[in-house]
Amino acid sequence: MTQFENENRAQDILKARRDRRQIACTGPGELPMDAAYRISRRIRDLRTDDGERVVGRKLGFTNRTIWDEYNVHAPIWGYMYDTTFHDVSSAETPFSLAPFCEPRIEPEIAFAFTRAPRAGASDDELLSAIAWYAHGFEIVDSLYKDWKFEAADTVAAFGLHGAYLCGPRRQVADEDAALLRSALQSFQIELARDGEPVDTGLGSDVLGSPLSALRHAIEVIADDPDADPIRAGEIVTTGTVTRAFPVKPGQTWSSTVSGLPLDGLRITFA
Repeated sequence: MTQFENENRAQDILKARRDRRQIACTGPGELPMDAAYRISRRIRDLRTDDGERVVGRKLGFTNRTIWDEYNVHAPIWGYMYDTTFHDVSSAETPFSLAPFCEPRIEPEIAFAFTRAPRAGASDDELLSAIAWYAHGFEIVDSLYKDWKFEAADTVAAFGLHGAYLCGPRRQVADEDAALLRSALQSFQIELARDGEPVDTGLGSDVLGSPLSALRHAIEVIADDPDADPIRAGEIVTTGTVTRAFPVKPGQTWSSTVSGLPLDGLRITFA
């Protein structure tokens, strides 16, 4: 795609989001992945020009159990903003779904860096660069009807990122590194809708561990000459532990975390 075509696509995607309007996806092979990431970066620039601030990155499709469902067979990443990251550790008011077209909910693990991570770092070095970790819900949203798209379409359209609802944080410095590494592989999250369980996922489903997914993102971003490296202070969400489920106003979604010292979440949507 030409620079002019990338610019038009970026403007169309951003306007569709603001208008809460879905758009057509591209056909197979029409949008190369490198062009999709250029569109993503252009949208980032447009959003920051309008006053939004990048606070981190979101990873998508790190859970290999859902690849066939979406016909996407490799992880992606996108930007997360101060307007989309929400601290819900003590939230009591419903979270509005009004900005979204076809929202779905994903229980995830997020990490925040106290210093810039290094590509190729060992597990211990990577953990030493992390300030805190937390469990949260990502609200993912598709600008493409019925969640039908090419992988590159998801990259161009915000990495499907709508919002991240972050629960209570745990300081990594307070943890035993070896125990935490093991727990991140074996923990599980049960997801429930209106009190009824709908799915359970394991940490190992996320590229073997959310820590492995984090390392993958660091290395992919470091290998991209056009991408800004992950910096100190950034928050990175590592992808859903369970399948993603449609969410509607009036529903209450909750999670139970086993094997990690993290509280579950309970969110009612409006």
